[in-house]
Amino acid sequence: MPLVAFVSPKGGVGKTTLAANVAAVLAARGHEVVGLDLDPQNALRLHLGVPIDHDDGFLAQLGQERPWREGLRQTRANVALLPHGYTEPHAALALTRLLLEQPEVLANQVKDMLAAPQRVVVVDAPPGPSPALSAVLPLADVICVVLLSDSGSASFIPSIVTGRFLGRGTLAARSALKAMLVLNQVELGAPLSDAVLDFAQQAMGDRPVSVVARDPAVAEALADRRLPVEGAGPGADDLVLLAERIEGLLALAAPPDRDKPRPAFSALASWGHRR
Repeated sequence: MPLVAFVSPKGGVGKTTLAANVAAVLAARGHEVVGLDLDPQNALRLHLGVPIDHDDGFLAQLGQERPWREGLRQTRANVALLPHGYTEPHAALALTRLLLEQPEVLANQVKDMLAAPQRVVVVDAPPGPSPALSAVLPLADVICVVLLSDSGSASFIPSIVTGRFLGRGTLAARSALKAMLVLNQVELGAPLSDAVLDFAQQAMGDRPVSVVARDPAVAEALADRRLPVEGAGPGADDLVLLAERIEGLLALAAPPDRDKPRPAFSALASWGHRR
């Protein structure tokens, strides 16, 4: 079934927060969700309640040919998590080399995750282009590109439209068709936020743009090790709406047909780009 990737051309935009909360909402709505952390910051586990001293993980041990199911951690959000895991510098370089030379080592494991018709894989990718993201990008149905509603983020919007921020070539351009731009910490009525939102909607054309409001309750929830969607307020509402929009784009509410192969680009059909 589908793979939803949360990516960003820059760090510090709330990408992991959005990935964790969308995964939690989809799980609460009855979907089987696997959270896959490809970001070496190894932070997705913290949002989903895994203790900070548990630093082993799936991607850090990828070279050991460990089956992905052995790395799953059940979380209180009912998301089955594959943490990235801690890697010291030499091991991180070795992992990068492995993914550059043999991307299929990761891609084949993710294909196996997607073999179950009822399963949704939510990926938290590292900022910018990376070998790990390149390995799973062809498998993604929706690519949620997260930015802030500020001038620094606005400068990346043209490269999101073309797919250039994902890399060069046909694959990046094709992947851009599956992009949903998500502007985080939007303040409606604030001139800069309004200007960035207007620019994003104009630049993205028919491709979807979603927003998550700036909400102090989100920061308070994170500080208290709660998921923001467990509370109330505009930020929580927008996170739920984002999850519901992804669910709708992927037609996740429809009963899966186990006799049919998984469509390669279900999101494109939902958006009218492909029949």
